[in-house]
Amino acid sequence: MLGRFTPLVLGQWISIRALLLSSGVRRSQAEGGAAVRVTQPRRTRSHPAAGLRLTMDREDQPVTEQSPEPEREPQPGDGGDARSCAGKRKSEENSGGVQEKPPRGKRRRGGGGKQLRPGERYVPPPQKRNPAVSFTPEHFAETSYYFEAGLRKVRPYYFDFKTYCKGRWIGKTLLQVFSTEFRAEPLDYYRKAAKEGRIRLNEEPVEDLNIRLKNNDFLRNTVHRHEPPVVGRPLEILVDDGEVVVVDKPASLPVHPCGRYRHNTVIFILGKERGLHALHTVHRLDRLTSGVLLFARTLEVSKKLDQMVRDRQLEKEYVCRVDGEFPDGEVVCEEPILVVSFKVGVCRVDPKGKDCRTVFQKLSYNGRSSVVRCRPLTGRTHQIRVHLQFLGFPILNDPIYGASAWGPNRGKGGVVGVNDDELLEALISEHRSKESLGLLDLPDDGEDVAVKGGAAAGTAAGGDDGDGLVNDGLSVSTESGNSELTEGLSVSSKLSVAESSQAGHSDLNTLNSEPSESSGLTEETANGAKTKKSSSDHEESSKTADSAVAVRDHLCAECKIVRADPTEEELVMYLHALCYKGPDFKYSTQLPDWAKEDWVQD
Repeated sequence: MLGRFTPLVLGQWISIRALLLSSGVRRSQAEGGAAVRVTQPRRTRSHPAAGLRLTMDREDQPVTEQSPEPEREPQPGDGGDARSCAGKRKSEENSGGVQEKPPRGKRRRGGGGKQLRPGERYVPPPQKRNPAVSFTPEHFAETSYYFEAGLRKVRPYYFDFKTYCKGRWIGKTLLQVFSTEFRAEPLDYYRKAAKEGRIRLNEEPVEDLNIRLKNNDFLRNTVHRHEPPVVGRPLEILVDDGEVVVVDKPASLPVHPCGRYRHNTVIFILGKERGLHALHTVHRLDRLTSGVLLFARTLEVSKKLDQMVRDRQLEKEYVCRVDGEFPDGEVVCEEPILVVSFKVGVCRVDPKGKDCRTVFQKLSYNGRSSVVRCRPLTGRTHQIRVHLQFLGFPILNDPIYGASAWGPNRGKGGVVGVNDDELLEALISEHRSKESLGLLDLPDDGEDVAVKGGAAAGTAAGGDDGDGLVNDGLSVSTESGNSELTEGLSVSSKLSVAESSQAGHSDLNTLNSEPSESSGLTEETANGAKTKKSSSDHEESSKTADSAVAVRDHLCAECKIVRADPTEEELVMYLHALCYKGPDFKYSTQLPDWAKEDWVQD
């Protein structure tokens, strides 16, 4: 009977053994070893006693490999990553010695990557810009100065306005953009300029202005620029000690390029005539304001002065001449100031404005006007001028806050009587009738001036009558930022600091003559008349280009206009930055003639 069950017992024993072996393999794997199951070919045999056919796997004990050693970091002399080398050898073995190609990265858009649809235009990716690039001798050599009738003038020159396509332009044609946003010139001008290669899209001449703009499109517009004249008084340097540069700024001269001014600015004059580059602004003065203007030579000094500004350690003192007899004693005005229009540069007292504080004190009175000392304790745009207007004593010849457009009381007590739109229109109309729109920093047509977005609390960037204390820690060449295309031709404008191009144009009419009395070069004025020079040394230092060559452009409307020059008196406002001091320094100038006690108005 025992023999009958022997085959069955044998079969059970074999099954139990196989089960034990498999459980051992799993346990070995769980303990971290790499178990390898070695299996021999399946064998079939029959038991002779029971005729029972058994199929079984002959299994040996599991063979456990040792855990692999951790991969060592590649050493400088290894010639590459050991892991990648091993992978390379394995790949070569599997492919018969043929090395596999590495996976491809992202395909470049446009040229070699994305397939363009038929008729689709390729737009190159935008280029990185360095916002801290300063003006260079190449910029200074774009044109030259000449002096006439007490004025500093700039010879007309070619300039490139550059910009990337703005979001609101995408999908519009160039013609639509020019017709809606750059209306200072008629559309016929832009068509002619395109034919002559002056308008470029992604550095390629535009032949058809009906081309539709795409994101990242880069536009370049070459224009013929005329700059307004400024007072011809030399720019006097008070201090240059290696850390700061302090100058006595004449009235009518902007600090840095803006609007229609580029070469007739403090920055360009210092670069062209004194070789001073890459200065850092500490504060700014309004174009019509004269007096102490401070620059830092290095970024470290700029940051130091900036901290003094934040800690209110810097003090400013101004003098001005106001209409009427100013009260005796100290007068403090703390009315908040609101910006009416950033484009025109107009502010007014308003409860929604920013907090301000100015201290005034009368110095003298001549029977018609008073000389007043002003100490702004905050730095708001036009702070001194707005507060004096509110007190009823506007600066005697202030073209904005002394204008009759403010009403019969000229804004005294904050009473205007009209809304902001009507006020701006009245200001522009008043100066247009006097042919003095230049005092508002506007082109003569006064086009596209509106209050849209202008009546907002705050101040315009960069206070300008000396009340806007700033220190951005960047080279002054970055202050104007990257402006819109052809903004120098439009009404609201901030001049781009992009590099200029003085490439030759086949359509230029070059006249070998000296300009005459008008700053606009016309056929009548190109008669060879010699210009009047303020001083031989001063004139010699201004010759950064051929002073005997004047350029006239046949597409330029300004070249065809004869303009009367402003007088020197019209370019001076009776507001002067007298003193600028800190914990361990003090810079000051002499009193201007109009601030002296015995001065009599003409």
